Amino acid sequence: MIKVTNLVKSYKHRTVLNINELTIHDGEIFGLVGNNGAGKTTLLRLMLDLISADKGSVTSDIHVVAGSEKWKDFTASYLDESFLINYLTPEEFFGFIAEEYRLSPEQTNGRLAGFSEFFHGEVLGQKKKFIRDFSRGNRQKIGIASALITEPKVLILDEPFNGLDPSSQIVLKRILSDCNRDNGTLIVISSHDLNHITEVCTRIAIIEKGIIIRDIQNNGSAMAELASYFSARQ
Repeated sequence: MIKVTNLVKSYKHRTVLNINELTIHDGEIFGLVGNNGAGKTTLLRLMLDLISADKGSVTSDIHVVAGSEKWKDFTASYLDESFLINYLTPEEFFGFIAEEYRLSPEQTNGRLAGFSEFFHGEVLGQKKKFIRDFSRGNRQKIGIASALITEPKVLILDEPFNGLDPSSQIVLKRILSDCNRDNGTLIVISSHDLNHITEVCTRIAIIEKGIIIRDIQNNGSAMAELASYFSARQ
């Protein structure tokens, strides 16, 4: 479970995030939607202790993320290309991640084999091709897979569908749903794409000017509610 309490973040005297309370339960796929500058990425970065809050806290399981390292053992994430090591090959990068999470080569290779459809023969075995030399979409795949091979209890992804072709988007949605169903993984996804969010998420929150203004259980009518809300903001 992730619990956000009285969380405030400001830049240059401008408050960009102000969330009194938000709880994301184990087993949920939680979607975060909002227009540019709404505070989505700021919230994800606070969940991962990549930036410091001015006030409040984020707790993952029983651990306050700003005051503990233990939550990192069961958490994986991919927010952007700064998470990659561009001068490594994909194999070297996956090996680095595997070592950090104490995975054996056999475990790593077995888990990577499950991404063969997602990689589409374009990621592994590319003859010393460095990550920086791959297309944007394939760099995105490498980053997402590096998080998923750890089989985390908590997975946090920012705009995971960006840069992926339609076939890969479909495969990724299936991978995320399977990960949630088979491993009980709590997944947090930020995305601009309402179609992707409503197809994969069990619960969706709208954030505007740093405030969660709607919290929707996705029981079939979420797309209509989201479309109505954002249409009124045009």
